[in-house]
Amino acid sequence: MAHKKKILIVDDERDIVKALTIRLQANGYNTVTAFDGAQGVFMAYKERPKLIILDIRMPAGDGFCVAEKLKESKRTSQIPIIFVSGSPERNAEERARDLGARFFIKKPYDPEELLDAVRRALEIKPSAPKT
Repeated sequence: MAHKKKILIVDDERDIVKALTIRLQANGYNTVTAFDGAQGVFMAYKERPKLIILDIRMPAGDGFCVAEKLKESKRTSQIPIIFVSGSPERNAEERARDLGARFFIKKPYDPEELLDAVRRALEIKPSAPKT
């Protein structure tokens, strides 16, 4: 039996977390959740997920701060991140890409689009350093 891939969902909107959890579990993924930035960083270290779905606007450290912290640690720097945001910031997507986000999905999002992004992000191997 294939090991289920673990996905960390970090979002302060509990309805969204619940909907994502149900959808991802229905598609064979394990999920762990966090409801603010600080908890998100903690859970990423503790759980070592294969992928992180990360909201931008939330308390105790926005998504950009979370992504920056995760990039600083060898334990978490290779975990792919999908940003999901309703942020009106014009340069939000650019900032997300600069932080190495695999995908940037705007809220309200199409659940199928998100599932497709999840599948694709999990398939991409981190690029090995050139020797």
